[in-house]
Amino acid sequence: MECVVLAAGEGKRMRPLTAKRPKVMLPLANRPMMEHLVLAARDAGIHDFIFIVGYGEREIRRHFGDGSQWGVHIAYASQRHQQGTADAVRAARELVTGPFLVMNGDMILKREDIADLCKQTAPCMSISTTDHPGDFGVVLVENNCITSIEEKSKHPKSNLVNAGAYLFSPDIFTLIDQVRPSPRGELELTDALDILIKTGTLHAHHLSYWIDVGYPWDMLEANVTLMEHVLSDNQGTVESNVSLNNSVVVGEGSIIKSGTYIEGPCIIGKNCRIGPHAYIRGATSIGDDCHIGHCSEVKNSIIMNGTKIPHFNYVGDSVVGAECNFGAGTKIANLRHDYANIKVGGKDTRRKKFGAVIGDGVRFGINCSINVGVMIGSEAQFAPNSVIEGCIGDKATIR
Repeated sequence: MECVVLAAGEGKRMRPLTAKRPKVMLPLANRPMMEHLVLAARDAGIHDFIFIVGYGEREIRRHFGDGSQWGVHIAYASQRHQQGTADAVRAARELVTGPFLVMNGDMILKREDIADLCKQTAPCMSISTTDHPGDFGVVLVENNCITSIEEKSKHPKSNLVNAGAYLFSPDIFTLIDQVRPSPRGELELTDALDILIKTGTLHAHHLSYWIDVGYPWDMLEANVTLMEHVLSDNQGTVESNVSLNNSVVVGEGSIIKSGTYIEGPCIIGKNCRIGPHAYIRGATSIGDDCHIGHCSEVKNSIIMNGTKIPHFNYVGDSVVGAECNFGAGTKIANLRHDYANIKVGGKDTRRKKFGAVIGDGVRFGINCSINVGVMIGSEAQFAPNSVIEGCIGDKATIR
């Protein structure tokens, strides 16, 4: 069985985090999200992968190489112009040799579900349930066959959705050749699936577990889930008077300084400096070369490589990009006083607690206050004592 992983898109809904990296390379539990998918597929018995790459493909190729580090073989096909999902699948035409899986690179699946999908009869589409089906392709199923797909319906007819994992035979390419551009100018894979639906031959496979990482706040849910079974591992230095509770991973070259209290699950990357007297709470992942300093608290957040949160800071329920710097006393709010769901740019996160989405290279002066639901573009700069609300663009300067 070969597995085609769709990884060519930027992930515009993930901006500003995708300004310098493709969506599938955003970190979850200190690994690119696509790496988790590849490992699950490998553990399901798949060893031949075809990555469809485009936006930011150099980073993907550099990280995964030929796959030998993970005990798999990876070939690449480039989708130079992102013209839709059908066009992306078609890019693998000359590389597949028989029945093959297709999976979106921006989701989290379990090994067992991938193994079960491999055993189905092609063509087959995976489905899952969700409490917000209007954000996806809503499907109806009868006698284990898909009878309709309706994209992003305002009035969903079910809570079943297209989960973005398929089992195809090479015959799918003949159907893709019949697809014409949609109203938004793209070649949609669902148009090829509609042909199968009309003939009653598209089978359904219900996943037991599925996380779609569509927006930055979805990263927090995925991060929590992927860290649930992390085992403690200390490859760094832990000074005296440090408390490590539950599962805590400390990377090579990192130092945890005296007085620091860490509640796992927590993953700390390489060459980090944590403390003294820092407080890190559960489901936090911290990338390489980071500094969480004196009397700073970080809770349920993703902190990317090279970011400094050094003095009297609070970061809760947030996603912080690489190479950011927090001035002393800068804090992020993460709860509305009325306990309503937090919105980011008008989009409901469906979360009562959410702080901010912060792009790469952002600089905060001392004592900045960042309100709930803030989105800050890459390389923005803020003067001391700034009160930050709403959506701030890339390279903005607030004096």
